[in-house]
Amino acid sequence: MRKILAVVAALLFSLPQEAEARRFSVSTNIIGYLNLGTMNMEASYGFSRHWSLNAGVKFNPFTFNNPVKDSRMQNRQQSYELGVRLWPWHVFSGWWIAAKAKYQEYNRGGIFSPDTEEGDGYGIGFSAGYSYMLHPNLNLEFGVGLWTGVKKYTAYDCPSCGVTTGSGTKGFIMPNELLLSLVYVF
Repeated sequence: MRKILAVVAALLFSLPQEAEARRFSVSTNIIGYLNLGTMNMEASYGFSRHWSLNAGVKFNPFTFNNPVKDSRMQNRQQSYELGVRLWPWHVFSGWWIAAKAKYQEYNRGGIFSPDTEEGDGYGIGFSAGYSYMLHPNLNLEFGVGLWTGVKKYTAYDCPSCGVTTGSGTKGFIMPNELLLSLVYVF
C-alpha cells in the first residue's frame, strides 16, 4: 500500500502544470508544534488573482510535567480563525497581508511562573508574510502576526491547586503567530 501511495504521489507531482491558477491550499505551521505540541492546520481558497479566503484551527490538549520546578506546564487551547489575504502579485505566491477574526478557548500556565489562566478570547488579527514556491504544488511560507480583542478569564495560583487569584474581562494585544509553514497548493 505504501508503494502505491508513493507512486501516486510521484505521478501527481510530475504531471504538467495547467496554465490556470491554483485555487486551494492546505498548510501547517511547523513552529506551532514547538508551542508545547500545538497542532494546527489552515485551508485557503483563492477566489481571485489577488485574494484568498482562509480558515484555520489550532488544538493543544497536552499538559506536561516540569521536572525543574516540580510542577505542571500547559498551553492548552482550541482556536478557530477566518480571514482574507491580499496577494499583491498572485495568489499563493510572493508577499501577502492578512486580516482575520479569531476565537480561542485556552488554559495556559506553569511555563515561566506557577500562575495559570484560563478563559475565552476573541478579536481580530493582522499578519504579513512571504510565500516561497519550492515546487508548483509546494510552498514554504514565512510570516508574523498580532491579534487584539477581549478576553474573559480566571487566574489561578498554579496549574493544579485551584486557588483563584482573579477573574474578569479585559482587552489585549498580543503576538498571534510566527509562521514557518509548509503549504500544499492544488
